[in-house]
Amino acid sequence: MHTITVENSPRANVVTASGELDAYVALDLAAALAEADSGSRRLIANLESVSFMDSTALGLLVRTVRDRDERGHETRIVLPRGAARRIFEITALDEALPISPSLGEAME
Repeated sequence: MHTITVENSPRANVVTASGELDAYVALDLAAALAEADSGSRRLIANLESVSFMDSTALGLLVRTVRDRDERGHETRIVLPRGAARRIFEITALDEALPISPSLGEAME
C-alpha cells in the first residue's frame, strides 16, 4: 500500500510519499513529480514515511533532480535514517543527491 500527494505552497511544491515505492507505483510517482515540477523553482520529495524503494522509483528521483538542475531549479529529497535511505547509501546517491534529514530543513 502506498500514498502519494502533492502540496503546493509559495515556498515549495512538496511530493509526500508513504509505503512502498516500486515499479507498480512508478506512474503515480512520475505524475506527482511532474505536477510538482510545474510553476515552482523548489520541489521537495518527502520520503519520511517510505518503507521501501526499488530501482525504478530511485531512477525517477534521480532523473527529476538531474532535469531540474539543468533548468536551474532546486530539488531536495527528505530522507531520514531508516529503511528507504539504505538504497541511497548502497548506491552512494546519498552523497550525490540533495538529501535533507527533515522537511523543516528542506524548506529552509
